[in-house]
Amino acid sequence: MLEDKYHVIGIMSGTSLDGIDLVEVNFQFNGVWSFEILNAETVSYTPLWKTQLSALVSYSEEKLKNIDTEYTAYLADVIKTFIKKNNINNIDAVCSHGHTALHQPADKLTLQIGNLPEISKWLHEKVVCDFRVQDVQLGGQGAPLVPIGDQLLFSEYDFCLNLGGFANISMEIKGARVAYDICPVNLVLNHYVNRLGFDYDDDGEIASTGEVHSLLLEALNKLPFYKEPFPKSLGLEWVKHQVFPLIDSYDLSIEDVLKTAVEHMAIQIASQFGLKAKRSVLVTGGGAYNSFLMRRIQHHSANKIIIPSKRVVEFKEALIFGFLGVLRLRNEVNCLQSVTGALKNHSSGKIFLP
Repeated sequence: MLEDKYHVIGIMSGTSLDGIDLVEVNFQFNGVWSFEILNAETVSYTPLWKTQLSALVSYSEEKLKNIDTEYTAYLADVIKTFIKKNNINNIDAVCSHGHTALHQPADKLTLQIGNLPEISKWLHEKVVCDFRVQDVQLGGQGAPLVPIGDQLLFSEYDFCLNLGGFANISMEIKGARVAYDICPVNLVLNHYVNRLGFDYDDDGEIASTGEVHSLLLEALNKLPFYKEPFPKSLGLEWVKHQVFPLIDSYDLSIEDVLKTAVEHMAIQIASQFGLKAKRSVLVTGGGAYNSFLMRRIQHHSANKIIIPSKRVVEFKEALIFGFLGVLRLRNEVNCLQSVTGALKNHSSGKIFLP
């Protein structure tokens, strides 16, 4: 008989390199799923780790293997510190996404570092991780994976929009959950604001002082990815090969780049909501704090945009990776064919025992 209560730790590291998100959470099933976040924290990356992680796509296979071992040990230390700091006991599982190093689903290739079997021994806990690989092997995109959580934990919203390194969205269409990546967000904004010596553009204040460059805006909106049908997903490689060279081909101030990029993002994001007004959009991820971006999205949309509690904004992805782990422990579907394009719905993730 399946349990109806689970006490887990969920861990997420996103492409924007904001840090490692950790949540201690209780899940309960009583006909429908509910959750309670008990503790949550973001552990910032050191400058060295930030540099190494931002260059993963350029590493040799041998160097990636070494980084994987180092990162798995580092991640285990971060998780152990979180457990000790919050005096956490009786954990059913540690459920970790790892950090995406390579994501090329068309070539059946995806690699998340930090998911080596040793992590369970170092933590002395059951670990559920490496959720993307099986989906890619089944012909899916391996992303996004969060929509099963949107469907089962946040079903009261018409759209669930996450603004992290990339913007992604999930919704119900004709009774099936559909989700896909929309466009890059913090990955691009942080890249350019770094040149001014800032980690990020607080509230979008710097972007708001620039001017929209119409030719660059038009060129960004014409990128072929935007016309592709879903399922579809984006990776760091795409941004480095398609977006950065395009932006850099224009001789613009950082302020103008940021404002043009924000306008591009707002147009692409708002266009996903369709023409019906008065539908609800749940917005999470670090981009929800970029009030200039949020104003531009609202400008292009008639829908009701809802920003939830700070914990849900910042830790929804870590929360849902915890939930993916719970579903995997129950051998229940946590990857949706309608979302990723895989051959079938399936229960994905490796389970390591200490």
